[in-house]
Amino acid sequence: MLKDLYTKMLITRQIDTSAIAMQREGVILAYSPLRGQEAAQIGSGVALDLARDFAFPTYRELGVAVAMGVDLVGYLASYVGIWHGGLYDPVASRFGSINAVVAGSVLHSVGWAKGAQLSGDGGVAVSYFGDGASSEGEVHEAMNLAGIDKLPVVFFCQNNGWAISLAAERQIAGGSVAARAAAYGIEGVQIDGNDVIAVLHATRQALARARAGEGPTVIEAMTYRAGPHSTSDDPGRYRSLDDEQTWLSKDPIASLADRLNAEGIADGQFFEAASAEAARAADAVRAGLVALTDRPGEELFDFVFANPTGALQEQKHAWQESMHD
Repeated sequence: MLKDLYTKMLITRQIDTSAIAMQREGVILAYSPLRGQEAAQIGSGVALDLARDFAFPTYRELGVAVAMGVDLVGYLASYVGIWHGGLYDPVASRFGSINAVVAGSVLHSVGWAKGAQLSGDGGVAVSYFGDGASSEGEVHEAMNLAGIDKLPVVFFCQNNGWAISLAAERQIAGGSVAARAAAYGIEGVQIDGNDVIAVLHATRQALARARAGEGPTVIEAMTYRAGPHSTSDDPGRYRSLDDEQTWLSKDPIASLADRLNAEGIADGQFFEAASAEAARAADAVRAGLVALTDRPGEELFDFVFANPTGALQEQKHAWQESMHD
């Protein structure tokens, strides 16, 4: 299991690094890196039951997508600018569409969790958001309703220290997102988000509580965004090099590698094979993205509502007529 977790974390980092390079080269238009948060994302994503559970991501959950087996070309297609939310199938993959609305997916997860509670199928929603999003009103509304109805949802906050350029201590009253859970009558835990095993165990426990009808859990995974908020950001303008170096010494992938070595679980041959697998995965994603072509214009109308309104159908007809003029 540890070797599998390590490989998935390494694949995530390799693709993440490649995505930054692709943005600089113009292959993709923008990107939100996650370097440093691999343990939080892989550890939580691996814990999900893909037959029952559903993950609701933001715009920085590449690692969760890797853990859940999501089509990664489809995932990154959103950053190419030809499709909003990704080209993968969110229903089949159990991984919601990429959501750039800060805290928007938290409300969606609670709605889904209410449906799961009514159906009684044992499914649990896992909602991802950051420390900055935790200050949005949507998060408080979602936690309040989830607490009242004891909904099967896990609020997974990746506290990476920065809400873009605003330090967490300047925007989280009380200093802890997990502590807020008590106000809503739900469980709250703060964990080391750079320890993939700690993340895996905490997520499994929260999922078990939800399935048992004991309600939601807030997990605050303390980690660090080693890179910029996005490819248009310069973190050197708001945080020190010393701070970055301190956190780099706690790198989650290096820490797991040290454990694998110390316990005699893996050797040099394994690490070479894992590195090669990660490189192949990144190359395949890059090739897939380069090969993407523009989407059919009809999709602008076809994927708005399950049952298109009359006005939308008229607009589509008018658009089709204009294309033949």
